[in-house]
Amino acid sequence: MKFVIDTHALIWFLEGNSRLGLNAKAVLSDPDSQLVIPATTLAEAVWIVERGRTSLASSKDIIAAVKADERVLIYPLNQEVIEMTMSLSAINEMHDRQIVATALVLAGKGEMVQLLTCDKNITASNAVPIVW
Repeated sequence: MKFVIDTHALIWFLEGNSRLGLNAKAVLSDPDSQLVIPATTLAEAVWIVERGRTSLASSKDIIAAVKADERVLIYPLNQEVIEMTMSLSAINEMHDRQIVATALVLAGKGEMVQLLTCDKNITASNAVPIVW
């Protein structure tokens, strides 16, 4: 199983924020979890930290944490992901579409995938299995 990480899940895990769902926290804490961070998630997390919207001191903290975690694969925002977003009109926000599209691209390659998110728009789309 691969777990694709949404922006809030990544930030809240790194902050130790209590808003992180218990199931998502368990996955992110498990040393055997296979974690996939879409490039969009990483870019959006850096943007949010730079705007002072988290308790993380610096966007460098996110980059350092991701680099240090051997379980993490950064998945690129490539043409395949962009093309997949075109089928996700039920999801209103561009970044959310790209994150879901990443999960769907992986699933299309035969991977078992779940998305760590609490985003209501993503959850309501029923596009991918959700863990929270």
